[in-house]
Amino acid sequence: MTVSKASPANGPEKYKIVFASKNKGKIRELKALLNGMNVDLSSLHDYPDAPYIVEDGATFLENALKKARTISEYAGAMVIADDSGLEVDCLGGAPGIHSARYAGEDATDYKNVFKLLEQLENVPTEKRGASFRCALVLYKTDGTFETFKGRLKGIISEEPLGSEGFGYDPVFIVPEFGKTIAQLDPDTKNRISHRAMAFAKLKKSLQKQIE
Repeated sequence: MTVSKASPANGPEKYKIVFASKNKGKIRELKALLNGMNVDLSSLHDYPDAPYIVEDGATFLENALKKARTISEYAGAMVIADDSGLEVDCLGGAPGIHSARYAGEDATDYKNVFKLLEQLENVPTEKRGASFRCALVLYKTDGTFETFKGRLKGIISEEPLGSEGFGYDPVFIVPEFGKTIAQLDPDTKNRISHRAMAFAKLKKSLQKQIE
């Protein structure tokens, strides 16, 4: 396996990894999860000329793999890519892979949440079950890759609550805490979230490869 290294002026070389995302919330979460590791993490904000990727896969994993492969071939580096979203039981798994674009191609978090709550108007609590899912890919420069998954079960609230997080966090209640993800502190979210589950598996694998 080939691993790219960055060469800082001082200190040990760091392993160069690109996170194929421009989502500031996700980038912040991944940096927190990889804190303390000998990794030089960059994102698509550092590659303004990176090719645009149409996420046309039928599953979260297909989308994550397409992003990881495309950016790895472009940047010549190891790449982490994820695709994640919300699946609501009574909506047949929607919004699913369309979570980020649920209210349209230029949808904001607010518009997506508003549409979801409209769809669930008058639906009783016991039928508002949902899951956050994450599919994660670690793509290496030799063309091989690893995949990791995470899932968090919860309930959709009747109104947004909390100011932490992003996306559907303000309306996703975690039964264990009786609060939405947006009401939880970042450390707790980074421990229990669907991405945290997948990233914990990735971190364990990554530690073996770069130690």
